[in-house]
Amino acid sequence: MLAGLTQQLLDGLTLGVVYVLLAAGLSVIFGVMHVINFAHGELFALGAYFALAVIAPLGGTAFFAALLIAPLLVGVIGVAIERYTVQPLYGRNPLYHILLTFGLVLVLNDLIYLVWGPGASSLPRPDVVSGTISVFGFGVSAYNLFIIVAGSLMAVAVWAMLEYTRYGLIIRAGSQDRQMVRNLGIDIDRYYSLVFGVGAALAAFAGIILAGSRQVNPEMGMSVIIPAFVIVVLGGLGSFKGAVAGGLFVGILQESILRPYVPFLEGMVLFLLMIGILLVRPRGLFGTETPDDEGGELLTGSNGGFLDPKTRNRLGVAMVGLLVLVPFGAGWLYSTFVVTLLIEVLIWGLFALSLDFVMGYTGLVSLGHALFYGLGAYVVAITLQQVTPSVFVALPLAIVISAAVAWVVGYLSIRVSGVYFAMITLAFAELFYNAVTRLEITGGSEGIFGLDPVYGIGGVGVELDSIGLFLGPVAITGRLLFYYVVLLALVAGFLLTRRMLQSPFGAVLTSIRENEQRATFLGYDTVTYKRRAFVVSGALAGLSGGLYTLFTGRVFPATAEWMVSGEVIVMVILGGMGTLYGPIVGSATFFGLEYVLTGVTERWRLVLGSIFVLFVIFLPRGLVSVPELLAPHLPGGPGPDPEPATSDSSTRGDD
Repeated sequence: MLAGLTQQLLDGLTLGVVYVLLAAGLSVIFGVMHVINFAHGELFALGAYFALAVIAPLGGTAFFAALLIAPLLVGVIGVAIERYTVQPLYGRNPLYHILLTFGLVLVLNDLIYLVWGPGASSLPRPDVVSGTISVFGFGVSAYNLFIIVAGSLMAVAVWAMLEYTRYGLIIRAGSQDRQMVRNLGIDIDRYYSLVFGVGAALAAFAGIILAGSRQVNPEMGMSVIIPAFVIVVLGGLGSFKGAVAGGLFVGILQESILRPYVPFLEGMVLFLLMIGILLVRPRGLFGTETPDDEGGELLTGSNGGFLDPKTRNRLGVAMVGLLVLVPFGAGWLYSTFVVTLLIEVLIWGLFALSLDFVMGYTGLVSLGHALFYGLGAYVVAITLQQVTPSVFVALPLAIVISAAVAWVVGYLSIRVSGVYFAMITLAFAELFYNAVTRLEITGGSEGIFGLDPVYGIGGVGVELDSIGLFLGPVAITGRLLFYYVVLLALVAGFLLTRRMLQSPFGAVLTSIRENEQRATFLGYDTVTYKRRAFVVSGALAGLSGGLYTLFTGRVFPATAEWMVSGEVIVMVILGGMGTLYGPIVGSATFFGLEYVLTGVTERWRLVLGSIFVLFVIFLPRGLVSVPELLAPHLPGGPGPDPEPATSDSSTRGDD
């Protein structure tokens, strides 16, 4: 028994040291540059793959060479990422860094698939660290001891560099007062690039040593990034000491306690811990207070260019009219697949609209909106399977339950703001995701399928799939009728939210987004207003999730994955947030690009991610702002509106 406990503790320390290196890179980058790097996990994976490329032709003898070469290569990539994508965003709201690095996740992950393929590989390791050795009479893995020793030495080296070198002194000074460092004639921007490179190299080093005991696969970066965020939140954003303490604690907790004894609770305990820390002590155990000033506003596309509101309304009505007519051409003018694709576009358009209502009009960036989308999907599925097949019961129930959960999540989450709000909503979504993969009522990892919804109540109704009528060349099918159900839901959601925004309630929301402190001074209870907006947003997201279950006839845990939250953010930014109609345009663009690109390459997310990164950097107001940008160059067009200050070389990164 003692041998088993010793092995569990050793496994926990091994994973903990890997987590320390991964989280230390995240914390150093945030502490100096205030950048939350979602692409950190992909840099972790790149380190393992670069090492594999070095070792594969030479065998395990090249392991130590790879341990030096691969982190340097990834460090160079990190420097390039900071210089060419992150630097242009300094001076903007730090939440744009989250959006940017999510786009980089799509790019880097698909690059890994493109270069190395989808299969898993083993990373050969040298004989000198293979087998077992005896420690105090216990046989332990030599490689685990190597990870602990090598990882600890690397962590100590980075700590010493930050504490006792001129480089570290400048970094620490720059994190406290960047402008003062610039005034001393120091090129702090160059140091920012080096910091990002060091953080990337640490992630790569962690990826290599972990890959030596586990397989290398394209999803390994995705699997570690969320636990890494748990660690940095626990230890404190920007705290190296916190990364060490948090990494060791989470590693031992996972490998020595939760996984061996209560695997059912493993993920849920971690995210409950993350939520608790954010509510009680947002700065973490060792972190310092982050200034309330987020550095810049979220840029919306609400100006509308040279199109006045009346013209935009007419265009909107014309577009709805066109959408009403689309199904009548299916099957003879174009493929019926067009209707299927449009159903998905409209459902996700409603989902994106729901996020825009809270993000574009209150400035709250939710990384956990997949919670409400997935909740609505599961409520409909469980109701249809366990209670009644009536859609008229299941769908309203999904809206009500999603709104209720949104009230609870909003009540807790809105106590914090900025990146902390983004992190806590992510934690709630991951908590839900872990629950649905384990609970019997949700079907576990297999989900719920084989649903036969009935549009009726009290035993009287009709299954849309059973409908099949022909009026000349037009086929009246269940899919066509469901298309109109979804279109009606989207139009109703749009009109409801627009009406709310045109009311005094909406004026207060806009005031909160632009300057919450001023709104508070005017006597508004901003927390209550934000919570109400969050509830409406959650209800609409739940409705869209419920519609998606009706559309597919099934639901799986992937419906609630954190990548779903990221994809809907992509749609909002592509279209233009703060407009309501922009996210619908973004949804159409997203699925249109997916449809076109999948016909050309399997790696369509690489192209889409690249487009998204360019939008965040160069067109943050989205597609709906294009008329505004073009207006000054058109005959008779108005002059350009003054742009809010974003960044330049003299203000990058200033607090």
